[in-house]
Amino acid sequence: MWLAFFSSWFMCMLAVMNKDLAEFKDPIGDLFAGRKDLPFQLADPDVEFFEQNGYLSGIRLLDEEQIDILRREIAELMHPHYQTDQRFYEYNTNESPDPARRLFHALGVWRVSEGFHDLVFHPTIAAVAHRLLGGQVRFWHDQLFVKPARDGAVVAWHQDYSYWTRTKPIAHLTCWIGLDDSTIENGCVHYVPGSHKWNLLPRTDLANDMDAVLEVLTDEQRAAFKPVPIELKAGEATFHHPMMLHGSYENRSERPRRAAVINMFRDGVISDTDKPLLEGVPAILQGTKIEGRFFPLIS
Repeated sequence: MWLAFFSSWFMCMLAVMNKDLAEFKDPIGDLFAGRKDLPFQLADPDVEFFEQNGYLSGIRLLDEEQIDILRREIAELMHPHYQTDQRFYEYNTNESPDPARRLFHALGVWRVSEGFHDLVFHPTIAAVAHRLLGGQVRFWHDQLFVKPARDGAVVAWHQDYSYWTRTKPIAHLTCWIGLDDSTIENGCVHYVPGSHKWNLLPRTDLANDMDAVLEVLTDEQRAAFKPVPIELKAGEATFHHPMMLHGSYENRSERPRRAAVINMFRDGVISDTDKPLLEGVPAILQGTKIEGRFFPLIS
């Protein structure tokens, strides 16, 4: 009798743990519930700075309790049994080609973890994205980056849209959220201000040669290549344009550098391929608006 009860309970718990949270088009819990009477508003100078430089940083999103919950969920998500979980679009225990330098990188975390699912619908992210994109916003996909202490690999210079050319037009936005203090020592993000106005550059390996992109820059672009470090406190975010050239160096500190990324696009962006836009997601035919449960409205 007890064996049958335990077996039934275990199967129910397994079903809950393996549930695809993409079925929920709204927050599941109230972890990030904001005050609806005081929605976040960007000031006009902030918008002007973004338009001129291609980024906007230092926006507070998370408090200590929220950070602690997401850190615990990261520890669980990095367990080896998730390597074969089909809910992830991509799961790399180490994306670096050098086994001595580690970079954990996963896409699709929102389908697996309740905290990261609800982070997609954070009211401040939605408010900033709506203002910067100039209309309603849809979720594109998330990312999770972990650089271990004294061990993290680089994230080479790149433009996000170089990975997203299967969608058009270019009406995307990235929100990078630090779950630890992000500093020069532990590998914070660096931006090249104004590079969002450059052409689309050839793509290089994401976690290999940091400076490979320099070989494809024009003389004018090389002269303007003046990266700035974006140091953030844990819980703060930086937003950047999809054509912004950015990257991050290795972690030389004694603590990890963990970050969550929410990628978005303005409602109305279409598929430019007949192939699936994300691994395991049903295809959206070329020329068709991107929508549906995997790409919910967030503002």
